[in-house]
Amino acid sequence: MPNSLNPRHAVYAGSFDPVSLGHQDIITRGARVFERLTVGVGINPEKSPLFTPQERMDLLQRVLKPFPNVEVACFEGLAVNFVRRCGAAVMLRGLRTLTDIEAEFTMTLANRALAHDIETVFLMASEKYSHISSSLIKQVAQLGDDSTNEPLESFVPHDVIASVRAKFQRFEPGHKPMGFGG
Repeated sequence: MPNSLNPRHAVYAGSFDPVSLGHQDIITRGARVFERLTVGVGINPEKSPLFTPQERMDLLQRVLKPFPNVEVACFEGLAVNFVRRCGAAVMLRGLRTLTDIEAEFTMTLANRALAHDIETVFLMASEKYSHISSSLIKQVAQLGDDSTNEPLESFVPHDVIASVRAKFQRFEPGHKPMGFGG
């Protein structure tokens, strides 16, 4: 465990199931603000993800190739413990809606109680991405037109579209894939 935490190193933790244009926007902006940014793919045992942790990491690495100061790692457990293990002093979070603000406020207070030496920095979602959620992406992928990538291009990076579509093409009509709805 590092002796001191680096205030120029931030961790952006989430499920990234799948990585969205909103996530990419927060990462791009965070990479400009911080000297080093670690994107942490969290494993939440209460969720049934569409993509495995390794698949999510692979998708993120594809999307984040242009950013030499951004790395991707997987973690289990509390995000603040992962931030500390990375040697970072900052937890980066994105905000989309008022509902996000309420949930993030509660989480930030808990994180401060658990790790008073780690600060949380919020970036507001860009207006054009504030409506994007994992559930919306999955719904568009499942119910959208398979003959074109156009519907998904508004929600996920181009390098992710084929992987999202492939997850839904494996299932027969009328059956939901695991992880749908979260």
